[in-house]
Amino acid sequence: MQNLGKIFLLLFLSLEMLYAGVSASLEPRVAYRGESVTYKLSMSGNDIEKPLLSDICGNNIVSTGSQTSIESVNGSYTKSYILSYEFVPQKSCEIGAVAVNIDGKTEYSNTLHLTVKEPTQDRSAPFVLELEPSKQKLYVGEPFTLKLTLTQSLRAQAVDSKFVPPSFKGFWLKSQTQPLRKEGDENVVTTFEYTLAPQRAGELNIQPAELKIATRAPGVNGWGTFAPQVKWRSYYSNTPKVSVEPIPNGASLIGDFTIASQTAQKSIHPNEAFNVTVVVEGIGNLEDIKSFKPYIPNVNVFDEKIEIKDNKLTQKLAFVSDANFTIPAFELAFFNTKTQKVQKIHTEPIAVEVVGAAAKRSVKVERAKESVVEKKSEPKVVSIVSQSDYVRLVIVYILGVLSGLGVMFLLLRKPFKKEKSRDIKDEKLLFMKLLPYRDDSDVAALMEILEN
Repeated sequence: MQNLGKIFLLLFLSLEMLYAGVSASLEPRVAYRGESVTYKLSMSGNDIEKPLLSDICGNNIVSTGSQTSIESVNGSYTKSYILSYEFVPQKSCEIGAVAVNIDGKTEYSNTLHLTVKEPTQDRSAPFVLELEPSKQKLYVGEPFTLKLTLTQSLRAQAVDSKFVPPSFKGFWLKSQTQPLRKEGDENVVTTFEYTLAPQRAGELNIQPAELKIATRAPGVNGWGTFAPQVKWRSYYSNTPKVSVEPIPNGASLIGDFTIASQTAQKSIHPNEAFNVTVVVEGIGNLEDIKSFKPYIPNVNVFDEKIEIKDNKLTQKLAFVSDANFTIPAFELAFFNTKTQKVQKIHTEPIAVEVVGAAAKRSVKVERAKESVVEKKSEPKVVSIVSQSDYVRLVIVYILGVLSGLGVMFLLLRKPFKKEKSRDIKDEKLLFMKLLPYRDDSDVAALMEILEN
Protein backbone atom coordinates (compact mmCIF):
# COMPACT_ATOMS: atom_id res chain seq x y z
CA MET A 1 0.00 0.00 0.00
CA GLN A 2 2.86 2.36 0.81
CA ASN A 3 4.48 1.62 -2.55
CA LEU A 4 1.11 2.28 -4.21
CA GLY A 5 0.94 5.71 -2.54
CA LYS A 6 4.42 6.58 -3.76
CA ILE A 7 3.45 5.55 -7.27
CA PHE A 8 0.40 7.84 -7.19
CA LEU A 9 2.52 10.71 -5.88
CA LEU A 10 5.11 10.28 -8.65
CA LEU A 11 2.32 10.05 -11.21
CA PHE A 12 0.77 13.27 -9.86
CA LEU A 13 4.08 15.15 -10.01
CA SER A 14 4.69 13.89 -13.53
CA LEU A 15 1.28 15.18 -14.61
CA GLU A 16 2.10 18.54 -13.03
CA MET A 17 5.23 18.72 -15.16
CA LEU A 18 3.47 17.67 -18.33
CA TYR A 19 0.39 19.84 -17.85
CA ALA A 20 1.39 23.19 -16.43
CA GLY A 21 -1.50 25.37 -15.27
CA VAL A 22 -2.98 27.93 -12.88
CA SER A 23 -5.80 27.66 -10.32
CA ALA A 24 -7.51 30.23 -8.09
CA SER A 25 -9.00 29.97 -4.59
CA LEU A 26 -10.71 32.23 -2.01
CA GLU A 27 -10.37 32.24 1.75
CA PRO A 28 -13.11 32.59 2.90
CA ARG A 29 -15.62 32.32 0.06
CA VAL A 30 -18.39 33.80 2.24
CA ALA A 31 -17.43 36.96 4.14
CA TYR A 32 -19.07 39.85 5.94
CA ARG A 33 -18.88 43.37 4.56
CA GLY A 34 -15.67 45.00 5.69
CA GLU A 35 -13.97 41.66 6.43
CA SER A 36 -10.68 40.91 4.68
CA VAL A 37 -10.57 38.13 2.05
CA THR A 38 -7.50 36.42 0.52
CA TYR A 39 -7.42 35.55 -3.21
CA LYS A 40 -4.75 32.96 -4.12
CA LEU A 41 -3.29 31.98 -7.50
CA SER A 42 -1.39 28.66 -7.64
CA MET A 43 0.84 28.28 -10.75
CA SER A 44 3.28 25.59 -11.85
CA GLY A 45 5.65 25.34 -14.81
CA ASN A 46 9.24 25.94 -15.90
CA ASP A 47 8.88 29.53 -17.15
CA ILE A 48 6.18 31.57 -15.37
CA GLU A 49 5.40 35.27 -15.76
CA LYS A 50 3.67 36.52 -12.63
CA PRO A 51 0.47 38.47 -13.35
CA LEU A 52 0.07 42.08 -12.16
CA LEU A 53 -3.25 42.72 -10.37
CA SER A 54 -4.21 46.24 -9.28
CA ASP A 55 -7.63 45.38 -7.82
CA ILE A 56 -10.05 42.51 -7.33
CA CYS A 57 -13.74 43.10 -8.09
CA GLY A 58 -13.05 46.83 -7.99
CA ASN A 59 -11.58 46.62 -4.46
CA ASN A 60 -8.06 47.83 -3.77
CA ILE A 61 -5.47 45.22 -2.80
CA VAL A 62 -4.26 46.00 0.72
CA SER A 63 -1.41 43.44 0.90
CA THR A 64 0.30 40.74 -1.17
CA GLY A 65 2.37 37.62 -0.49
CA SER A 66 4.12 34.86 -2.43
CA GLN A 67 5.53 31.37 -1.96
CA THR A 68 8.03 29.72 -4.31
CA SER A 69 8.96 26.03 -4.59
CA ILE A 70 11.15 24.00 -6.94
CA GLU A 71 10.58 20.26 -7.40
CA SER A 72 13.00 17.84 -9.05
CA VAL A 73 11.70 14.58 -10.49
CA ASN A 74 13.96 12.30 -12.55
CA GLY A 75 16.26 15.20 -13.34
CA SER A 76 13.48 17.56 -14.42
CA TYR A 77 12.77 20.73 -12.47
CA THR A 78 9.38 22.37 -12.03
CA LYS A 79 8.74 25.78 -10.45
CA SER A 80 5.58 26.48 -8.52
CA TYR A 81 4.26 29.75 -7.18
CA ILE A 82 1.41 30.71 -4.85
CA LEU A 83 0.51 34.40 -5.02
CA SER A 84 -1.78 35.84 -2.30
CA TYR A 85 -3.82 39.05 -2.59
CA GLU A 86 -5.71 40.45 0.42
CA PHE A 87 -8.62 42.84 -0.13
CA VAL A 88 -11.72 44.10 1.69
CA PRO A 89 -14.91 43.54 -0.35
CA GLN A 90 -18.00 45.68 0.09
CA LYS A 91 -20.46 43.55 -1.90
CA SER A 92 -20.81 40.15 -3.57
CA CYS A 93 -19.03 39.79 -6.90
CA GLU A 94 -17.74 37.41 -9.57
CA ILE A 95 -13.95 37.15 -9.83
CA GLY A 96 -13.09 36.47 -13.45
CA ALA A 97 -10.32 34.31 -14.89
CA VAL A 98 -6.75 35.59 -14.65
CA ALA A 99 -4.42 35.12 -17.61
CA VAL A 100 -0.91 33.81 -16.82
CA ASN A 101 1.89 33.17 -19.33
CA ILE A 102 3.39 29.75 -18.51
CA ASP A 103 6.05 28.08 -20.67
CA GLY A 104 5.17 30.31 -23.60
CA LYS A 105 1.43 29.64 -23.39
CA THR A 106 -1.39 31.72 -21.91
CA GLU A 107 -3.18 29.82 -19.18
CA TYR A 108 -6.38 30.99 -17.46
CA SER A 109 -7.47 30.45 -13.87
CA ASN A 110 -10.92 29.34 -12.86
CA THR A 111 -13.63 31.92 -12.04
CA LEU A 112 -14.86 32.30 -8.46
CA HIS A 113 -17.96 33.77 -6.81
CA LEU A 114 -17.56 35.75 -3.59
CA THR A 115 -20.56 36.17 -1.30
CA VAL A 116 -20.56 39.22 0.99
CA LYS A 117 -23.12 39.44 3.79
CA GLU A 118 -24.15 42.34 5.99
CA PRO A 119 -22.40 42.22 9.39
CA THR A 120 -24.39 40.56 12.18
CA GLN A 121 -23.85 40.11 15.86
CA ASP A 122 -22.82 36.66 17.17
CA ARG A 123 -23.64 36.53 20.89
CA SER A 124 -22.08 33.05 21.25
CA ALA A 125 -18.69 34.18 19.95
CA PRO A 126 -15.67 34.61 22.26
CA PHE A 127 -15.84 38.37 21.56
CA VAL A 128 -19.24 40.11 21.87
CA LEU A 129 -19.86 43.79 21.13
CA GLU A 130 -23.03 45.56 22.33
CA LEU A 131 -24.24 49.12 21.59
CA GLU A 132 -26.91 50.60 23.88
CA PRO A 133 -28.31 54.16 23.45
CA SER A 134 -29.59 55.95 26.56
CA LYS A 135 -32.71 57.16 24.69
CA GLN A 136 -34.78 55.71 21.84
CA LYS A 137 -36.78 58.89 21.05
CA LEU A 138 -34.98 62.20 20.62
CA TYR A 139 -35.27 65.70 19.22
CA VAL A 140 -32.85 67.14 16.66
CA GLY A 141 -29.73 68.27 18.51
CA GLU A 142 -30.69 66.57 21.79
CA PRO A 143 -27.60 64.90 23.33
CA PHE A 144 -27.69 61.26 24.42
CA THR A 145 -25.22 58.62 25.54
CA LEU A 146 -24.23 55.57 23.50
CA LYS A 147 -22.65 52.84 25.63
CA LEU A 148 -20.32 50.29 24.01
CA THR A 149 -19.63 47.04 25.88
CA LEU A 150 -17.02 44.47 24.82
CA THR A 151 -17.21 41.07 26.52
CA GLN A 152 -14.19 38.83 25.95
CA SER A 153 -13.89 35.23 27.08
CA LEU A 154 -10.81 34.51 29.16
CA ARG A 155 -10.29 31.34 27.10
CA ALA A 156 -10.06 33.33 23.86
CA GLN A 157 -6.57 33.72 22.45
CA ALA A 158 -5.55 36.61 20.22
CA VAL A 159 -2.29 37.50 18.51
CA ASP A 160 -3.41 40.97 17.49
CA SER A 161 -6.59 43.06 17.40
CA LYS A 162 -7.96 46.11 15.60
CA PHE A 163 -11.01 48.08 16.75
CA VAL A 164 -13.15 49.95 14.23
CA PRO A 165 -15.59 52.37 15.97
CA PRO A 166 -19.17 52.81 14.74
CA SER A 167 -19.88 55.17 11.87
CA PHE A 168 -21.77 58.10 13.38
CA LYS A 169 -23.24 59.30 10.09
CA GLY A 170 -26.12 61.70 10.85
CA PHE A 171 -24.87 62.42 14.40
CA TRP A 172 -22.57 64.91 16.09
CA LEU A 173 -19.87 63.26 18.19
CA LYS A 174 -19.51 65.53 21.22
CA SER A 175 -17.19 63.48 23.44
CA GLN A 176 -16.10 60.00 24.47
CA THR A 177 -14.78 58.50 27.69
CA GLN A 178 -11.72 56.39 28.35
CA PRO A 179 -12.20 52.56 28.35
CA LEU A 180 -13.11 51.01 31.70
CA ARG A 181 -11.93 47.39 32.09
CA LYS A 182 -13.35 44.93 34.61
CA GLU A 183 -12.27 41.29 34.89
CA GLY A 184 -14.63 38.55 36.12
CA ASP A 185 -14.39 34.78 36.61
CA GLU A 186 -14.96 33.88 32.96
CA ASN A 187 -14.97 37.17 31.02
CA VAL A 188 -13.25 40.50 30.72
CA VAL A 189 -15.73 43.37 30.22
CA THR A 190 -14.59 46.68 28.72
CA THR A 191 -16.99 49.64 28.50
CA PHE A 192 -16.81 53.21 27.29
CA GLU A 193 -19.37 55.83 26.26
CA TYR A 194 -19.94 58.25 23.39
CA THR A 195 -21.96 61.46 23.69
CA LEU A 196 -23.91 62.03 20.47
CA ALA A 197 -26.59 64.38 19.12
CA PRO A 198 -28.76 63.72 16.03
CA GLN A 199 -28.36 66.16 13.14
CA ARG A 200 -31.71 65.59 11.41
CA ALA A 201 -35.17 64.17 11.97
CA GLY A 202 -36.23 60.64 11.01
CA GLU A 203 -35.23 57.06 11.77
CA LEU A 204 -31.44 57.02 12.17
CA ASN A 205 -29.31 53.86 12.31
CA ILE A 206 -26.05 53.69 14.23
CA GLN A 207 -23.65 51.56 12.22
CA PRO A 208 -22.14 48.58 14.08
CA ALA A 209 -18.74 48.61 15.75
CA GLU A 210 -16.19 46.07 14.49
CA LEU A 211 -13.44 44.18 16.29
CA LYS A 212 -10.83 42.38 14.16
CA ILE A 213 -9.07 39.55 15.96
CA ALA A 214 -5.95 37.75 14.67
CA THR A 215 -5.36 34.19 15.94
CA ARG A 216 -2.79 31.51 15.15
CA ALA A 217 -4.12 28.46 13.39
CA PRO A 218 -2.38 25.31 12.08
CA GLY A 219 -2.20 25.17 8.34
CA VAL A 220 -0.64 23.40 5.41
CA ASN A 221 1.13 25.27 2.65
CA GLY A 222 0.95 24.46 -1.04
CA TRP A 223 3.52 21.69 -0.73
CA GLY A 224 1.80 19.75 2.00
CA THR A 225 4.09 20.77 4.86
CA PHE A 226 2.93 22.16 8.20
CA ALA A 227 3.13 25.97 8.54
CA PRO A 228 1.44 28.07 11.26
CA GLN A 229 -0.75 30.83 9.89
CA VAL A 230 -2.36 33.99 11.24
CA LYS A 231 -6.05 34.31 10.48
CA TRP A 232 -8.20 37.38 10.94
CA ARG A 233 -11.84 37.31 11.92
CA SER A 234 -14.24 40.20 12.43
CA TYR A 235 -16.81 40.47 15.23
CA TYR A 236 -19.64 43.00 14.97
CA SER A 237 -21.99 44.73 17.38
CA ASN A 238 -25.72 45.22 16.97
CA THR A 239 -27.17 48.11 14.90
CA PRO A 240 -29.37 50.24 17.18
CA LYS A 241 -31.97 52.69 15.84
CA VAL A 242 -33.26 55.96 17.27
CA SER A 243 -36.34 57.97 16.33
CA VAL A 244 -35.65 61.69 15.93
CA GLU A 245 -38.31 64.43 15.79
CA PRO A 246 -37.94 68.14 14.89
CA ILE A 247 -37.61 70.64 17.73
CA PRO A 248 -41.17 71.80 18.62
CA ASN A 249 -42.50 75.35 18.61
CA GLY A 250 -40.06 76.47 15.94
CA ALA A 251 -37.10 76.61 18.34
CA SER A 252 -33.58 76.16 16.98
CA LEU A 253 -31.91 75.15 20.26
CA ILE A 254 -32.72 72.32 22.63
CA GLY A 255 -31.36 71.45 26.06
CA ASP A 256 -30.97 73.18 29.40
CA PHE A 257 -28.67 76.23 29.53
CA THR A 258 -27.54 79.14 31.68
CA ILE A 259 -26.13 82.43 30.34
CA ALA A 260 -23.89 85.08 31.93
CA SER A 261 -21.81 88.10 30.86
CA GLN A 262 -18.41 88.72 32.43
CA THR A 263 -16.32 91.91 32.44
CA ALA A 264 -13.51 93.25 34.61
CA GLN A 265 -14.13 96.89 33.65
CA LYS A 266 -16.52 99.54 34.92
CA SER A 267 -15.48 102.47 32.76
CA ILE A 268 -13.19 103.33 29.87
CA HIS A 269 -11.62 106.38 28.28
CA PRO A 270 -12.71 107.63 24.85
CA ASN A 271 -11.93 105.20 22.02
CA GLU A 272 -10.72 102.47 24.41
CA ALA A 273 -12.09 98.92 24.20
CA PHE A 274 -14.65 97.70 26.75
CA ASN A 275 -14.31 93.87 26.86
CA VAL A 276 -17.19 91.48 27.64
CA THR A 277 -17.23 87.65 27.65
CA VAL A 278 -20.54 85.84 27.13
CA VAL A 279 -20.66 82.37 28.75
CA VAL A 280 -23.31 79.72 28.04
CA GLU A 281 -23.22 76.45 29.99
CA GLY A 282 -25.43 73.38 29.82
CA ILE A 283 -26.28 70.25 27.89
CA GLY A 284 -27.65 70.80 24.39
CA ASN A 285 -26.75 71.69 20.83
CA LEU A 286 -24.28 74.46 21.64
CA GLU A 287 -22.98 74.18 18.04
CA ASP A 288 -26.10 75.92 16.72
CA ILE A 289 -25.77 79.08 18.86
CA LYS A 290 -25.05 82.15 16.73
CA SER A 291 -22.84 85.15 17.54
CA PHE A 292 -24.05 87.46 20.33
CA LYS A 293 -22.74 90.60 18.55
CA PRO A 294 -25.33 93.39 19.08
CA TYR A 295 -25.95 96.60 17.16
CA ILE A 296 -25.48 99.80 19.19
CA PRO A 297 -25.71 103.22 17.47
CA ASN A 298 -22.43 105.18 17.42
CA VAL A 299 -20.58 102.22 18.99
CA ASN A 300 -18.14 99.95 17.15
CA VAL A 301 -18.56 96.29 18.18
CA PHE A 302 -15.97 93.57 17.49
CA ASP A 303 -16.73 89.86 18.06
CA GLU A 304 -14.35 86.91 18.21
CA LYS A 305 -15.12 83.36 17.06
CA ILE A 306 -17.29 81.27 19.40
CA GLU A 307 -15.36 78.62 21.34
CA ILE A 308 -16.95 75.40 22.65
CA LYS A 309 -15.28 73.03 25.11
CA ASP A 310 -17.24 70.18 26.66
CA ASN A 311 -20.54 71.74 27.86
CA LYS A 312 -19.33 75.36 27.90
CA LEU A 313 -19.55 78.06 25.20
CA THR A 314 -17.68 81.37 25.36
CA GLN A 315 -17.51 84.40 23.08
CA LYS A 316 -15.46 87.57 23.57
CA LEU A 317 -16.79 90.97 22.47
CA ALA A 318 -15.19 94.44 22.42
CA PHE A 319 -17.04 97.79 22.39
CA VAL A 320 -15.39 101.08 21.38
CA SER A 321 -16.98 104.55 21.68
CA ASP A 322 -16.18 108.15 22.61
CA ALA A 323 -19.43 108.67 24.57
CA ASN A 324 -21.37 106.83 27.27
CA PHE A 325 -23.40 103.85 26.03
CA THR A 326 -25.36 100.80 27.25
CA ILE A 327 -24.76 97.19 26.19
CA PRO A 328 -28.17 95.49 25.81
CA ALA A 329 -28.98 92.20 27.50
CA PHE A 330 -27.75 89.02 25.78
CA GLU A 331 -30.69 86.64 25.19
CA LEU A 332 -31.05 82.92 24.47
CA ALA A 333 -34.23 80.99 23.65
CA PHE A 334 -34.35 77.18 23.64
CA PHE A 335 -36.68 74.23 24.09
CA ASN A 336 -36.13 72.90 27.59
CA THR A 337 -36.14 69.09 27.60
CA LYS A 338 -37.03 69.02 31.30
CA THR A 339 -40.06 71.31 31.22
CA GLN A 340 -40.99 70.49 27.58
CA LYS A 341 -41.46 74.23 26.98
CA VAL A 342 -39.62 77.01 25.19
CA GLN A 343 -37.59 78.97 27.74
CA LYS A 344 -35.92 82.37 27.36
CA ILE A 345 -32.96 83.44 29.46
CA HIS A 346 -30.97 86.68 29.37
CA THR A 347 -28.25 88.70 31.09
CA GLU A 348 -28.59 92.20 32.57
CA PRO A 349 -27.81 95.30 30.47
CA ILE A 350 -24.41 96.91 31.11
CA ALA A 351 -24.11 100.71 31.37
CA VAL A 352 -20.64 101.82 30.27
CA GLU A 353 -19.22 105.18 31.38
CA VAL A 354 -16.68 106.83 29.10
CA VAL A 355 -14.49 109.00 31.33
CA GLY A 356 -13.64 112.37 29.80
CA ALA A 357 -16.17 112.07 27.00
CA ALA A 358 -16.89 115.47 25.45
CA ALA A 359 -20.51 116.52 25.94
CA LYS A 360 -22.27 117.08 22.69
CA ARG A 361 -23.66 120.60 22.47
CA SER A 362 -26.62 121.36 20.31
CA VAL A 363 -25.93 124.33 18.06
CA LYS A 364 -28.92 126.46 17.10
CA VAL A 365 -28.56 128.26 13.86
CA GLU A 366 -30.82 131.28 13.36
CA ARG A 367 -31.22 133.12 10.12
CA ALA A 368 -30.36 136.76 10.45
CA LYS A 369 -33.16 139.22 9.81
CA GLU A 370 -32.88 141.14 6.67
CA SER A 371 -32.29 144.85 7.21
CA VAL A 372 -31.78 147.68 4.81
CA VAL A 373 -28.42 149.30 5.37
CA GLU A 374 -27.33 152.34 3.49
CA LYS A 375 -24.18 151.50 1.67
CA LYS A 376 -21.37 153.91 2.11
CA SER A 377 -18.53 154.19 -0.28
CA GLU A 378 -15.24 153.33 1.36
CA PRO A 379 -12.01 154.81 0.23
CA LYS A 380 -9.84 152.49 -1.87
CA VAL A 381 -6.53 151.43 -0.36
CA VAL A 382 -3.67 151.54 -2.78
CA SER A 383 -0.48 149.76 -1.79
CA ILE A 384 2.67 151.46 -2.84
CA VAL A 385 5.81 149.28 -3.07
CA SER A 386 9.13 150.93 -3.46
CA GLN A 387 11.92 149.67 -5.70
CA SER A 388 13.98 148.55 -2.70
CA ASP A 389 11.11 146.28 -1.58
CA TYR A 390 11.11 144.57 -4.98
CA VAL A 391 14.81 143.79 -4.60
CA ARG A 392 14.24 142.29 -1.16
CA LEU A 393 11.42 140.05 -2.49
CA VAL A 394 13.59 138.75 -5.34
CA ILE A 395 16.44 137.94 -2.93
CA VAL A 396 14.09 136.09 -0.54
CA TYR A 397 12.60 134.11 -3.45
CA ILE A 398 16.05 133.05 -4.72
CA LEU A 399 17.16 132.01 -1.21
CA GLY A 400 13.98 129.93 -0.79
CA VAL A 401 14.57 128.10 -4.07
CA LEU A 402 18.18 127.34 -3.17
CA SER A 403 17.17 126.06 0.29
CA GLY A 404 14.56 123.72 -1.23
CA LEU A 405 17.06 122.31 -3.72
CA GLY A 406 19.53 121.69 -0.90
CA VAL A 407 16.98 119.79 1.19
CA MET A 408 16.00 117.65 -1.80
CA PHE A 409 19.67 116.85 -2.51
CA LEU A 410 20.22 115.67 1.08
CA LEU A 411 17.10 113.51 1.01
CA LEU A 412 18.13 111.83 -2.25
CA ARG A 413 21.53 110.89 -0.80
CA LYS A 414 19.98 108.98 2.14
CA PRO A 415 19.57 105.19 1.56
CA PHE A 416 16.01 104.04 1.12
CA LYS A 417 14.57 102.15 4.08
CA LYS A 418 12.55 99.02 3.58
CA GLU A 419 8.87 99.52 3.88
CA LYS A 420 7.54 98.18 7.16
CA SER A 421 5.37 95.11 6.88
CA ARG A 422 1.70 95.55 7.52
CA ASP A 423 0.71 95.03 11.09
CA ILE A 424 -2.89 94.55 12.18
CA LYS A 425 -2.07 96.55 15.34
CA ASP A 426 -1.20 99.62 13.17
CA GLU A 427 -4.56 99.28 11.41
CA LYS A 428 -6.39 99.12 14.74
CA LEU A 429 -4.45 102.18 15.96
CA LEU A 430 -5.38 104.07 12.79
CA PHE A 431 -9.00 102.98 13.27
CA MET A 432 -8.98 104.36 16.85
CA LYS A 433 -7.44 107.65 15.69
CA LEU A 434 -10.13 108.10 13.04
CA LEU A 435 -13.07 107.52 15.42
CA PRO A 436 -13.53 111.17 16.44
CA TYR A 437 -13.89 112.10 12.73
CA ARG A 438 -16.32 109.39 11.64
CA ASP A 439 -19.01 111.97 10.80
CA ASP A 440 -17.06 112.79 7.67
CA SER A 441 -18.17 110.57 4.75
CA ASP A 442 -14.61 109.95 3.46
CA VAL A 443 -13.37 109.04 6.94
CA ALA A 444 -16.38 106.73 7.47
CA ALA A 445 -15.60 104.92 4.20
CA LEU A 446 -11.97 104.43 5.26
CA MET A 447 -13.09 103.15 8.70
CA GLU A 448 -15.38 100.61 7.06
CA ILE A 449 -12.46 99.27 5.00
CA LEU A 450 -10.28 99.00 8.13
CA GLU A 451 -13.02 97.23 10.10
CA ASN A 452 -13.48 94.62 7.34
